[in-house]
Amino acid sequence: MSRIGRKPINIPAGVEVTLNGSEVTVKGPKGTLTQSFSPRMGIAVEGSEVLVTRPNDDKVNRSLHGLTRTLVHNMVVGVTEGFSKTLEVQGVGYRVQKQGKDLVMNLGFSHQVVVSDTDEIKIEAPNPNTIVISGIDKQKVGQFAAEVRSKRPPEPYKGKGIRYQGEYVRHKEGKAGKGAK
Repeated sequence: MSRIGRKPINIPAGVEVTLNGSEVTVKGPKGTLTQSFSPRMGIAVEGSEVLVTRPNDDKVNRSLHGLTRTLVHNMVVGVTEGFSKTLEVQGVGYRVQKQGKDLVMNLGFSHQVVVSDTDEIKIEAPNPNTIVISGIDKQKVGQFAAEVRSKRPPEPYKGKGIRYQGEYVRHKEGKAGKGAK
């Protein structure tokens, strides 16, 4: 039995979980999330807990069991606390600033790179070398952070570029000097 799939999901006060067939809707203080899951999985709300069950031990059902439980749990956490990713900008002259709803990035190109907030994703720039991306949907926050990082990923020689907070960039050795023939 899946250790993760067996765990019940506690529903905090102020959060409402609604089931409509295989579609789950979670309403909370930060917003509403709706997602449909595999009809094979049994999702039930019992009191202040959500339980996910599987019909049998087929390989497909075993893999869907833990996934479904984790996705529902992420929805509950998203509408109560939200998710955020922090990006660091490193490099001489590289900086970011917030102008209205736009994040303007100077990344060593001949032009500025501009990324805008969406309805679900909020961008903050607390200082010129940090970007904080936050929202209630974990998948959308991660995808948006990956798209911002792809504007200038860290390069392996000097480490310049946009990286996740705490990301380790392995450095390569530069060209060999004179006399190495």
